[in-house]
Formats: sequence, C-alpha cells, structure tokens
Amino acid sequence: MYLGILAGMEITQAQYERIVHCLPLQRGNVSLSNLNVLNAILYVAEHGCKW
Repeated sequence: MYLGILAGMEITQAQYERIVHCLPLQRGNVSLSNLNVLNAILYVAEHGCKW
C-alpha cells in the first residue's frame, strides 16, 4: 500500500529485496509490510515529526 506522501528518501521494491534478509520475518495478522514501515521511518528521519 503506497500512500503517496513519501518523497525523497524512499526504498524501492528492488532495494528492499536486497535487504529483506536482514529484517525480522513478518508474522501474524499485520496490516503493513516491512517495506511500508521502513519507508515511514525514513520519512520521519528526513522530515521530522511535529506533534
């Protein structure tokens, strides 16, 4: 699921395939992929998060 809000630092599917073996396995009933979570972390790292 791509939300269209990420710009700048974003990992593509091809890049993700190269690092997926370094990430924990996805288990259980999850609604977000590890790729989406990783891209969200990069978004906050680049743009910050104002509360």
